[in-house]
Amino acid sequence: YGIPFYLQYLAHWPEYFIVAEAPGGELMGYIMGKAEGSVAREEWHGHVTALSVAPEFRRLGLAAKLMELLEEISEKKGGFFVDLFVRVSNQVAVNMYKQLGYSVYRTVLEYYSASSGEPDEDAYDMRKALSRDTEKKSVIPLPHPVRPEDIE
Repeated sequence: YGIPFYLQYLAHWPEYFIVAEAPGGELMGYIMGKAEGSVAREEWHGHVTALSVAPEFRRLGLAAKLMELLEEISEKKGGFFVDLFVRVSNQVAVNMYKQLGYSVYRTVLEYYSASSGEPDEDAYDMRKALSRDTEKKSVIPLPHPVRPEDIE
């Protein structure tokens, strides 16, 4: 992402921009997201836009902690669920999100644009219900894939 993209998120949803810093000041990782959706349709939710942990700080539980913090913020804002998009091919991330309680809600066809003549890649829209969604309706999987233009 470019700087204007990050600054837009920081300006609109500063509480959803969390940085983990090592004692020496090195950037260990960050998460950024936003709150979006319709309250009336029970679609108000937290969205994970980006989660990144520096290679030397991986496998320490940092991603799980950052996700937990974003989920707590989404709970406080009255969200029904937290969602994120992940490449279908990124099995390491998909498995990590499943371990954190996320499930595949739907597949979004050709969500990620490819470079250099490669085909576009599908994404999983993964969700985790929050306490406001007592019946867990927000995580009932869709039976068929959708296209990016069908996503609100």
